[in-house]
Amino acid sequence: MAIDLWAAQLTRSLTAREEAALMSLLPQERRERLERVKNHDRWREVLCAYAILRHALWQQYHWREFPQVRKTSFGKPYFPEFPTVHFNLSHTGGAVIVGLSDEPIGVDIEKIRPVSERSMQRLAGVVSEKAFFQSWVRREARAKRGGAGIGTMMEDDTPLQKGESFYYLDTFDGYVAGVATRSNAVPNQLIRYSLDDML
Repeated sequence: MAIDLWAAQLTRSLTAREEAALMSLLPQERRERLERVKNHDRWREVLCAYAILRHALWQQYHWREFPQVRKTSFGKPYFPEFPTVHFNLSHTGGAVIVGLSDEPIGVDIEKIRPVSERSMQRLAGVVSEKAFFQSWVRREARAKRGGAGIGTMMEDDTPLQKGESFYYLDTFDGYVAGVATRSNAVPNQLIRYSLDDML
């Protein structure tokens, strides 16, 4: 199977009706975790990421129900009943990305935002915010693919290991995104949505 990717730009808030409809689509465990977040403004990206994942699983496998999701000891989500179906999702202010493959996959998307020169130098050795977030996305996607925990991404941006691939993705203006994989496949063209396309 190829590497399939979906992204959405979220340019408005959800209505109460949209929020309730998307909440009903979440896996039970994820719904319970999200309900503990009292600030509903933080729900939008999570709800939309899972809505895209559900749509992707329907497109690829015609799954009517969302399968059970578990997490590894480092927090990487997986489908215990379907060990050959790998997914990953990421969200940032105003955008989400979802990846699906038959090999472990890691995705990340970040909104380019102000970062101090000191932080850019100390954490990535760069002088522009775009370069900083390119480094960040590459590290985070690789850490998520490997399932070793986000703590490993604070190490230097080491060269790709044998068999590992990383691709930057063209998503939306003002964002940086990427996908890390060990698949031999090159990612398929990214499918872009707006919030209204999803609902």
